[in-house]
Amino acid sequence: MIRLALILAEGFEEVEALTPVDLLRRAGIGCDMVSLSGGASVVGSHGVGILADAAWDAADFGAYDGVILPGGLRGTQRLLADARVEALLQRYFAEGKLTAAICAAPTVLAQAGLLAGKRAICYPGMEDRLTGAVVTAERAVRDGTVITSRGMGTSIPFGLALVEYYLGKEAADALAAKIVSR
Repeated sequence: MIRLALILAEGFEEVEALTPVDLLRRAGIGCDMVSLSGGASVVGSHGVGILADAAWDAADFGAYDGVILPGGLRGTQRLLADARVEALLQRYFAEGKLTAAICAAPTVLAQAGLLAGKRAICYPGMEDRLTGAVVTAERAVRDGTVITSRGMGTSIPFGLALVEYYLGKEAADALAAKIVSR
């Protein structure tokens, strides 16, 4: 079974975290929410508390097929400041595993050096932080093993792009029809 890790840092954007997790699980793809802070409970940017599936130190990152970073300014700042996140991203990228981020979080991929020459997108106004990227205006964009998206309003296209990455366009389209997204 495919398994992904979605990293929750205090201040994450709730919709950008929960929508991809929901869509992936509906599609039969495992997605564990991993707390960066180490505690089981993580509070999002709008005060919504989420119970993570695993704390960072307890997560088996060798078992995951990819990593997803939700945005949220405070959460992204914490992701940017944590060397463990950068090392994980670089490792997964080198291994040909998925690295995905939405909203402000694609700046974390850029800081890790993963966007050079890649098509990518982020929250409007932050494009100058996508060092080396070819910035697009798509709702969600895939370039190789990297998927990025613009913000809360693009959470469904982002989640569907993740499903398409692993299961193909037909499966993503079927899921989109099932949730009345298209």
